[in-house]
Amino acid sequence: MNTELIGALKQIEREKGISSEVLIEAIEAALISAYRRNFGSAQNVRISVDRQTGDVKVFARKVVTDDVKDPKLEISLEEARALNPGYVIGDEIEYEVTPRDFGRIAAQTAKQVVVQRIREAERGIIYEEYYNREGDIVTGIVQRSEHKNVFLDLGKTEAILPPSEQVPTETFRHGDRIKAYITEVKKTTKGPAILVSRTHPGLLKRLFELEVPEIHDGIVEIKGIAREPGSRSKMSVHSRDEQVDPVGACVGPKGIRVHMVVTELRGEKLDIIRWDKDPAQYVANALSPAKVTSVEIEEGSKTARVIVPDNQLSLAIGREGQNARLAAKLTGYKIDIKSESQIKAKAAQDGVGEWDDRAHYRTGSEGVQDETFEETGRTEEPEQGDQGFEAQPTPDEESE
Repeated sequence: MNTELIGALKQIEREKGISSEVLIEAIEAALISAYRRNFGSAQNVRISVDRQTGDVKVFARKVVTDDVKDPKLEISLEEARALNPGYVIGDEIEYEVTPRDFGRIAAQTAKQVVVQRIREAERGIIYEEYYNREGDIVTGIVQRSEHKNVFLDLGKTEAILPPSEQVPTETFRHGDRIKAYITEVKKTTKGPAILVSRTHPGLLKRLFELEVPEIHDGIVEIKGIAREPGSRSKMSVHSRDEQVDPVGACVGPKGIRVHMVVTELRGEKLDIIRWDKDPAQYVANALSPAKVTSVEIEEGSKTARVIVPDNQLSLAIGREGQNARLAAKLTGYKIDIKSESQIKAKAAQDGVGEWDDRAHYRTGSEGVQDETFEETGRTEEPEQGDQGFEAQPTPDEESE
């Protein structure tokens, strides 16, 4: 070991951010074990690495006593005073016992320690970097699939896309470049494990933040997201600036912004609606693209009773109840949808007479369902609302 080692440690400190003093202390600790292992000594020793020259010295430590029972750990008062007349019983003395060929052992040990510490430091740096990015998205390249887990190359490390966070309709090939949402970063014996998702509502939110400057700048706010991954999503937005149309900002000129998001989600349909502080209007908006006649809110039970024109009932409910189910997730209300003819028939049956639509809140917007739908599944901030936008490669619609 020589000045080249010290120079190398200084360079590692600059490039990797690992203190050279920490490395030297680790080398000294490892050399104690190497000394005892190679020279079969049970002595109490201290090893010192010169911070300037890199020279390594081994010092034996012994306690001064008048009755030596273990020569490896104790020294007589006479022998101690031969080294220094000032020693008294109970003092601990040190003297050099560096073996002749210890330099070779020291060099090998130092290399092993430095490599290990660099590996540990790099793992620590990666962990801190990605731990602070939980809730963000990353772009990775598909490397392989093992036990249904998809591994993404992020450059310095890998991310794991587990089966539970994969969209059932998506398939991946080696070399595919995809975006994923970081759900968890944890330490393991093999380094940091980065778990990502393609189904989390946060992925949709982050994608719009990348594509829509108004969202990134805080002018347009995403109030809530409800997803059925791979099939359909609803997202409600609100503008803090009355001059900015939140739905139009998300759609973009000729639908280019929403098209980029839908392309990344591999064709998942998307309804962008306007959030409203009025729960009735908000529920009506959430049922886009159906048109709603009226909405009656029962705050105590968090129920919305919705009436839609007869020809809008199936649209409000959606295929297998999907539209109403997503609206319920988005708004946080149970939604009970009935058609106008059903209401009139019930009114006649109850002897109420003709149904008076003026007794209901009229919205002129969108609709809900013939059954009661409740909020289920993973959502973000159940608040949203108004105009529906279905994103297939959407061209010239909604450029507002």
